[in-house]
Amino acid sequence: MKYRHKFEFSPKMLLIVLTAVCALLLSVSVICKDVTRPFTSIVAAVVIPMQDGINSVGVWVNDRFGSFKSMDELKAENEELSKKVDDLTKENERLSGDQKELEDLRQLVGLKEEYSSYSTIGARVISNGSGNWYETFVINKGSDDGIEVNMNVLAGTGLVGIVTEVGHNYAKVRSIIDDASNVSAKSMTTADTCVVQGNSESIRKDGTIDVEYISKDATMQAGDELVTSHISSKYLEGLRIGTVSDISMDSSNLTKSARVTPVVDFQHIEEVLVITQLKEVPEGSESAD
Repeated sequence: MKYRHKFEFSPKMLLIVLTAVCALLLSVSVICKDVTRPFTSIVAAVVIPMQDGINSVGVWVNDRFGSFKSMDELKAENEELSKKVDDLTKENERLSGDQKELEDLRQLVGLKEEYSSYSTIGARVISNGSGNWYETFVINKGSDDGIEVNMNVLAGTGLVGIVTEVGHNYAKVRSIIDDASNVSAKSMTTADTCVVQGNSESIRKDGTIDVEYISKDATMQAGDELVTSHISSKYLEGLRIGTVSDISMDSSNLTKSARVTPVVDFQHIEEVLVITQLKEVPEGSESAD
């Protein structure tokens, strides 16, 4: 009986064969370039597109990861910039407040110099009741600081009003725009006298209040500046009130009426000066304050 011998490659033999084949192919490719060129073209036609595709995928993936990284960086930068903007906004608001306070103080210093013949004390508004107009308001100085009822109050560039109520550490002020206010005044140009009457509706409408009891023979003209008169019973003389306009004859033909635009901004009062002396009431003073 015959047995067939089974032929097998050992790993060592397989390695030798593959090495020989590679050496043979390398020799053929060097010696017979024309023979291997078709194979090279075939390999190039198959491998190069695959390589291009792989490179494209790699570039796309790299760009995506780069974009994700850039988005994270941009988000972090945006948050940092937002914080800086918030900080700068707060700082700007603080500086604006400081600037406004400085301007108010400069105005008070100017008022103090203008009315240097009167003794004064500075005070801050702590309440203005309701609404945006300072018809009445409360200041942070009172009897403990020497404040008394009927003392005159200044702000901006002129007269604000008069003290009507005093506590130990506060005082209430009625401004000249309040309906209950009436101030004896005169023209700086002609010395014609009149009464400045508060009108809360008119001040809201066009920024003016009433001027009444101007003599029919008065030569007062639009543009004249009104100040408190010497015959006022409560207001010291010469305190600036405002500019007169719209002078017209009353229906009785005995007196004239007009409007006056106050020199004080009655929507924005924060700091005031209180004149710490009272008007000496003259004999025969008018009924107006």
